[in-house]
Amino acid sequence: MTTDVKTRAGGSAKGRSASRGTRGEGAFRFLSTGAGVVLLAIMAAIAVFLISEAIPALQANKGNFFTELTWQPNSTGVFGIAALAFGTVISAALALIIATPIAIGVALFISHYAPRRVAGPLGYLVDLLAAVPSVVYGLWGVAFLVPLLKTPSQWLNEYLGWFPLFAGEGAIGGKTMLAGAIVLAIMILPIIAAISREVFLQTPKMNEEAALALGATRWEMIRMAVLPFGRPGVISAAMLGLGRAMGETIAVALIFPATFDITFQILTPHANSIAANIANGFGEATPIGRGALIASGLVLFVITLLVNMGARFIINRRKEYARSGA
Repeated sequence: MTTDVKTRAGGSAKGRSASRGTRGEGAFRFLSTGAGVVLLAIMAAIAVFLISEAIPALQANKGNFFTELTWQPNSTGVFGIAALAFGTVISAALALIIATPIAIGVALFISHYAPRRVAGPLGYLVDLLAAVPSVVYGLWGVAFLVPLLKTPSQWLNEYLGWFPLFAGEGAIGGKTMLAGAIVLAIMILPIIAAISREVFLQTPKMNEEAALALGATRWEMIRMAVLPFGRPGVISAAMLGLGRAMGETIAVALIFPATFDITFQILTPHANSIAANIANGFGEATPIGRGALIASGLVLFVITLLVNMGARFIINRRKEYARSGA
């Protein structure tokens, strides 16, 4: 049997607590909803700005914006996004292919293999890499990585030139798609590793201990218990890294040779991206040229949005798959 405690005002203390809780919940719901609406409004405002600034340049374009390979809005009024979009997607994809396996290995080592006295400092070091300015990575890439890749690029071209990625004639090495992809991979690696590490650490201990109790080795336990549990988180981390790679500006602007070609030959000096082209051309752009650059920024905005929507779809499918018990 319970009795309500009376307050000095004669009311029930339990009732007053419930009333305060209801008011607090309502205020929190209002603030949360407002934050979501503000975020959507900001994205909509960005989209409206990009579209309104791009339309005059697109109307004045003398070429096909989606198929033209040249970029001369300041002089001839002809420009196209094909080569820039191709370079953006290919460089980011190569960076993701390079960075993701290494990042997962680093995350697993910190979370399940390294001694505690080593895991802590190593985790801090990985987090610190994400704070290094992109211009530092770009300068490192130009001064150290580009000369270093000259000999390996020639070796790959000589012995694996039958594969399209390593094919090419003439100049091999230097400021290439491969160099830019490696720098981008190093930049996104700490993001993927840090998020994956936290996801792996959330694996239920009961699942891990059950696998070990059944005689599984540590690697078998990770393969059966940790990786399936952390797969949605790893996908999210990889998509965040991919978005960072596609939007990176200064580092790739320093490394890419600013050409406008579509080629899968990553060892030849033919590479560019939307963000790098905006950084290199915005200062000297005419009004039409500025609008063209903003139009290319709109394309990058759409590509990034589609990538994130695709990642969310994959993650939701994985959750449904896990719930079904398949």
